[in-house]
Amino acid sequence: MSSVEQHRMEAPDSVNCYVITVSDTRVMDTDKSGLLIETLLEESGYKVAGRTIVKDDYDDIRELIHICTADSSIEAVLLTGGTGIAPRDSTYEAVESLLDKTMPGFGEIFRYLSYAEDIGTAAILSRAVAGTIGNTAVFSMPGSTGAVRLAMTRLIIPELRHVMREIYKSS
Repeated sequence: MSSVEQHRMEAPDSVNCYVITVSDTRVMDTDKSGLLIETLLEESGYKVAGRTIVKDDYDDIRELIHICTADSSIEAVLLTGGTGIAPRDSTYEAVESLLDKTMPGFGEIFRYLSYAEDIGTAAILSRAVAGTIGNTAVFSMPGSTGAVRLAMTRLIIPELRHVMREIYKSS
């Protein structure tokens, strides 16, 4: 058995997650990407502690992430939206400024998969990012439902338990 397989066997059965949609225009009734994250998590046996929408404002995003990561019952924070290069997009800067450790492979592989399977060279515009803040895993992905589905099904859902095993092992 490989060490990765062993680590996955030692991983927790579930992870308690919080979903944040970053948007200046969405409300809960129109938040398709946040709802998709919540649905995919629950269908995969993960727990969703809550879901909210925050304006695309650097300070507001940072404050909400700080609140979530200070809550010991929240093990992972998943954000969608605000990862582009438009002047108003500030999710990347807010998330990156708080990370203790980064997982560069998340953004790299997400962009590769986006390029290969979905949007071609437009993948260079994505600033998906992931890492840890204390003992909390943080994943930030673009706001489209296609990007969310790709990130969730190909990267986050298959590895989140393993990520948490690594965080718990070192704490």
